[in-house]
Amino acid sequence: MSYENLLFEVKEKVGWLTINRPAKLNALNRQTLKEISDALEAVKRDENIRVLAITGAGEKAFIAGADIEDLAALSPSEAYLYTRWGQEIVSSIENLGKPVIAAVNGYALGGGCELALACHIRVASKTARFGQPEINLGILPGWGGTQRLSRLVGKNIALEYLLTGKMIDAEEAYRIGLVNNLAEPSDLQNTVQTLANLIASKAPISVRCILDSVNYGLNAPLHEALALEASLFTVTRSTEDSQEGLTAFLQKRSPAWKGK
Repeated sequence: MSYENLLFEVKEKVGWLTINRPAKLNALNRQTLKEISDALEAVKRDENIRVLAITGAGEKAFIAGADIEDLAALSPSEAYLYTRWGQEIVSSIENLGKPVIAAVNGYALGGGCELALACHIRVASKTARFGQPEINLGILPGWGGTQRLSRLVGKNIALEYLLTGKMIDAEEAYRIGLVNNLAEPSDLQNTVQTLANLIASKAPISVRCILDSVNYGLNAPLHEALALEASLFTVTRSTEDSQEGLTAFLQKRSPAWKGK
């Protein structure tokens, strides 16, 4: 895949998508958003890619937010359409059907924080910084920040950060559960690759069903979520991989997954 503002490579079964606008701190303009959407669709279709990692180019920023020049040019009616478009792209990360890991290497602000929130797992460099500073511009997060942040860290903590617009460091983000793990800056990509390789080694259909069960179940009443879980358990038990996993366990060997 070749893009103007993205870099893409595959390491083993892990795709690495790098936002490549370091001079703009990897801010998301319209062109970059379109390219991200195209890349996600390609990853979704590629059966050889089991896990996707997203990071930013350079040492300063993961994604510093939406491009302010784009935002400033929007009329109110255009702002609504732009926000819904951004929400759709960010949500497509959460609903990719494959695990997505954010390798947060620097500033993750505004739309960049929202994109990280949509990833299933977040690993941050110890030099990373997070924030939703939209209130300082007289607006609010429009790509899921008010919703995903409150679901992830709780209403009270989310409101504090949303209403003040303050930035927090990686240690604080880890303390409140915003990120899963921290890594030294020089070891961030290796840490993410190791984690991604471990996930990629699991049964693909089980991975997909776990993502679906969590994503949809969290937004449903418990009895409906449990019914979904039971249905997806039945789906996984009907696969060749399930039989292989059970047989391999009894035979004390590693399973050979086929994704069937």
